[in-house]
Amino acid sequence: MTDEAKAHAQDRRLASAAITGGRIRALLLELWQRTRVDWGFVSDRLSQTFRKESWLGAHDRRFVAETLYGMVRHLRRIDAALSRGGHRGAPRDAQRLLAYFVLEGLITALDAARAEPAVDWSAAAAIDDHVARERNPVARLALGCSLPDWLAERLVADWGSRAEPIARALNQRAPMTIRANRLRTTREALAEALSRQGLATTPGRYGPDALVVDTRTNLFALPEHKAGLFEAQDEGSQLLAELVTSGPSSSPARGVVVDLCAGAGGKTLALAAIMGNRGRIVATDIDDGKLDELRRRARRAGVTTVDTLHLPDGAWPDALEARRGAVARVLVDAPCSGVGALRRNPEARWRMAAGDIDDFARRQRAIAERAATLLAPGGAMVYATCTVLAAENQAVVEAVAAARGLVIVPPAEVLGGRGAELTSDDGRWFTVTPDRHGTDGFFAAILRRPVADGG
Repeated sequence: MTDEAKAHAQDRRLASAAITGGRIRALLLELWQRTRVDWGFVSDRLSQTFRKESWLGAHDRRFVAETLYGMVRHLRRIDAALSRGGHRGAPRDAQRLLAYFVLEGLITALDAARAEPAVDWSAAAAIDDHVARERNPVARLALGCSLPDWLAERLVADWGSRAEPIARALNQRAPMTIRANRLRTTREALAEALSRQGLATTPGRYGPDALVVDTRTNLFALPEHKAGLFEAQDEGSQLLAELVTSGPSSSPARGVVVDLCAGAGGKTLALAAIMGNRGRIVATDIDDGKLDELRRRARRAGVTTVDTLHLPDGAWPDALEARRGAVARVLVDAPCSGVGALRRNPEARWRMAAGDIDDFARRQRAIAERAATLLAPGGAMVYATCTVLAAENQAVVEAVAAARGLVIVPPAEVLGGRGAELTSDDGRWFTVTPDRHGTDGFFAAILRRPVADGG
């Protein structure tokens, strides 16, 4: 029996035990109730619980985590299954837990019927067949992939026939991908070190430093992480750093790069590694706490070329104002809806409203237009998001390019032979999605200030 088969068999035993009672059932229902109060981050709920509930074994924790994530990901599908099974009114949380177990094949319809005889569990289990017969693509997507109607509508409008495979991939568990820190090691040496600890890895498909950890483990407890040999980072995110450092103008290795929305510094550290700890990276953010985390991570990674700048209330300090019109590279990793990262934060779909997307787009355009004023003639800005919605991506870039007189540069000029696989069909945008690339959903555009532009 494979490790995966053994794990599934253990999951089935835990689910069967949780049908009628027990500590894990009580814990799951408590976690579910706490999560849906405000749709806060599932990861935060789990970490708080696991620190407190020391009686949980390693597999228990994995089972609890996967069940909670699964119920968040499949909420509409679960409720539709119960409705299909004859339940009327608002489902009880215990019924939702049973339905999730049935839909995941962890218990049988007969098992569920013993615990909840009022529901036709055979009909509930056939919900996917029922949804597949739905002819309206928006309704089919909303129910089959458990999305709000407004989000399903936008995905269909933006992606057409690709909306469903993208949405289904966004509903899967994300891989554990790390970036080997080339300032301290190589991908090959890191893979060998992890292998000695019994961890299987696979090289990333596109990023030269990307490594997928196939064995489930706590990455942050590994000595290699504490020694700064790697950072957890999606492969698509790693590729964005390559777009910045390999842009259409001269190499920034000894110049200045401004990372305008740096956050806790995932892309900042990737930039510093690619640049070989040369040049300078000015990392800015409105959240000083995230910049503190960036500084801690930089020390661990051996990065010495990052200057952090806090932007209180978004105001630019003199140190940034002085760089207007003089920067060769700018990265705007814009605040966004995060739809491309629903694999990692599935609860985000229930927190958002349709109007939030337009609010994000207005904010993104304002940030990008201001960032463009930093560019020297011939300089390039990479505008990036972790969303797959056109309103936050193409529409923003085209508006900024027109407003600031910037030229949109085809990513193939930067990516070389990989360009065709990592760009949109028209070749204008960097685009990766979980269904085709195995990454989170990322978008990026390269905008260059013309050399003759003196304004």
